[in-house]
Amino acid sequence: MWIVKLGGSLAHDLRLVPWLAMLAELGGGRVTIVPGGGMFADAVRASQRHWHFADLPAHNMAVLAMAQTAHLFHAMEPRLTLATDEAGIRRALHAGQPALWLPFMLLRDAPDLLTSWEVTSDSLALWLARLLNAERLVVVKACSVPEGSTFAQLGAQGVLDNRFEEWSREAPFPIEVVACEALQHVRDALLGGSSSFVPPVALARVIASRSGGQGGPRPRRKPAT
Repeated sequence: MWIVKLGGSLAHDLRLVPWLAMLAELGGGRVTIVPGGGMFADAVRASQRHWHFADLPAHNMAVLAMAQTAHLFHAMEPRLTLATDEAGIRRALHAGQPALWLPFMLLRDAPDLLTSWEVTSDSLALWLARLLNAERLVVVKACSVPEGSTFAQLGAQGVLDNRFEEWSREAPFPIEVVACEALQHVRDALLGGSSSFVPPVALARVIASRSGGQGGPRPRRKPAT
């Protein structure tokens, strides 16, 4: 199974349309799409700056922002199947459909490692990939991604969030960060198998450390209480 994270910044970009169509056509039974928060998350940031409330409610509001983007994606491409949790995602994939994640399982009643602006939908896609034992994570960006960039460099440039590089170290699957112009590369890989994907940008394959390392929070199947 592949996790494909579509950046929320694509919500105003015409290039989103062929991405959604391609994933709907080729992702059945194989792809789970993680939506970014985009303009909806930007509204949360602006509200927090104005009212100065804590990061926990801001996190929950940002999760709901991702859900709004998911509904936008679904409105644009109804062939994607909305799924709120692990069981729903697996049901959709088992039925031969591409899954579109509504991330309500990330809502929290108490702070934890996820409830910080250092963790955005990029790292949450990584969290889900680990939960589902994905075979690959592809993070699609509307901005340019310089060829050969490392995750640390992309984090310093603001392309990835501040936790992604650290948490990616334990990922037992390859991770690609690609610009949205890489649609044909991803399409070819889905048609021909993951071995045919030669990513034009950042790539990492890190085998999980037996010692535990610093790979981020262990995915939980229930919200924090």
